[in-house]
Amino acid sequence: MNTIISILAVVLIIGLVSGGVTWFVGRRGQAARRKEVARKVATRQPITFRWRYTALPVTILLLSLVITAYFYHLLPGELAYHFRNGAPDKWLSRGATIAWLLTPQFLFTLLAGAIVWGIARLSAYFPPATGQRVEKMLPLMGNMIALPQVILGFAIFDIFSYNTYQIHLMSLWAFALVVMGVGGIILGISFIFAVRRLWTRGSPTGSVEERQ
Repeated sequence: MNTIISILAVVLIIGLVSGGVTWFVGRRGQAARRKEVARKVATRQPITFRWRYTALPVTILLLSLVITAYFYHLLPGELAYHFRNGAPDKWLSRGATIAWLLTPQFLFTLLAGAIVWGIARLSAYFPPATGQRVEKMLPLMGNMIALPQVILGFAIFDIFSYNTYQIHLMSLWAFALVVMGVGGIILGISFIFAVRRLWTRGSPTGSVEERQ
C-alpha cells in the first residue's frame, strides 16, 4: 500500500498549493479595501456551490464503483494486489482489497467538496473583484483532486483485470508518472495564466483598463 500513501502525500501537496493560491488571491488588495469589506460583508452573499466544481472527482468515484460492481462476482477470494517484474508477490482478501482501493476515492471526493465549499463560504469576506477571480478558479481547485483519483482508478481496474483474466496492463508507477507529468504541466500552465491575470489586473495599467 506504499503507492496509496505516496498518492495521499501528493494530494496533501496539491491541497497546500491550493491553499497558498487562495491566500494569495485573498491577500491582494485586502489592505486597501478593508473598510469597504467590513461595511458590505453583512450583505454580501458567498459563491454558490456548483457541481461542476467537483465534476471530475465525482465522475471518477462513480466509475470506480461501476468497475467494482462489474468485477465483484468474478473475483476470487484472495486478490494479488502487488506486482514485481510483472508477477504478483502480495495477496489480500477480496473485501479488504476493495476497501483499501475505494476508501481513498471517497476521501478524495469529500476533500474536493470540502475545498470548494470552504472557499465558497470564505468568498463572502473577499473584496468583490477578488471574489470574482476566486470563483473562476474554483473549477480548477476542486477538479484537480481527480489527478490522484485517476491513478487509483487505474490501480482498481488493473488489479481486478489481473485477478479475473490474468491480464496485467502496466506498472502502476509508470502510469502514475505519465498522469502526474501531464497533470503537472496542465496545472502549471493554468496557475501561470491565473497569477499572470492577477498581476495584470493589479497593476496600474490593468486598473485603468478595467475602469475603461
